[in-house]
Amino acid sequence: MICSTIGVFRMQMLSPAQCFGYAAFALGVVAFLQRNDRRLKLLNASQCLVYTLHFMLLGNPPAAASSLVSGVRSLLALKTRSPWVAALILVIGIVVGWIFVDGGYGWLPVIASSVATVAVFLLSGIPLRLALLVGTLCWLANNLLCGSIGGSLLELTAAIVNGTTILRMVRERRHRPSR
Repeated sequence: MICSTIGVFRMQMLSPAQCFGYAAFALGVVAFLQRNDRRLKLLNASQCLVYTLHFMLLGNPPAAASSLVSGVRSLLALKTRSPWVAALILVIGIVVGWIFVDGGYGWLPVIASSVATVAVFLLSGIPLRLALLVGTLCWLANNLLCGSIGGSLLELTAAIVNGTTILRMVRERRHRPSR
C-alpha cells in the first residue's frame, strides 16, 4: 500500500499540471526579486499566464480564470495606472468569480487577484509589495487546498522573497540621506 501511494505521488509530481506549476514557481521567484516595478509587473504577468495553464490542468476553474485576469491586469498595468482601468479589472475579476466559484475556497484566488489589481495600478514601491504579499497569502491557501505543489512552493517562496525585499527597501530608505 505504501509503495503504491509513493508511486502515485511521484506520478503526480511529474504530471503536466505540476510541471506548469514548477515553471510558474521559477517565474514568480524571479519576479519578486525585482526592485524595478516594471520588471516585477512583466515577470508577474508571465507567471500568471503559466499559472492559468497549471490551474486549468488541475481542474481549478476559479484559480485559472483569476490567473488569466491577473496576467492581463499586469500587462495593462505596464501601460497605464488609470484608476478606471483598475476598476474595470476589479469588476471583471468579481464577475469571473461569480461565474466560476461554486463556494468555499474558490473565492481565495478572486480575492488575491482583486488585492493585486489595486496594488499594480495604484501603488508602487513598498506599498505595492505589501499588497502583493496579502494576495500571495490568499494564493498560498488556495494552492495548498487544491494540491498545487509548484504553486504552493511559489507562494511560500514569494512571501519569503517579497518580505525580504520589503525589508531591504525599508532599510535602504532609512539609510538614505534626507533632503
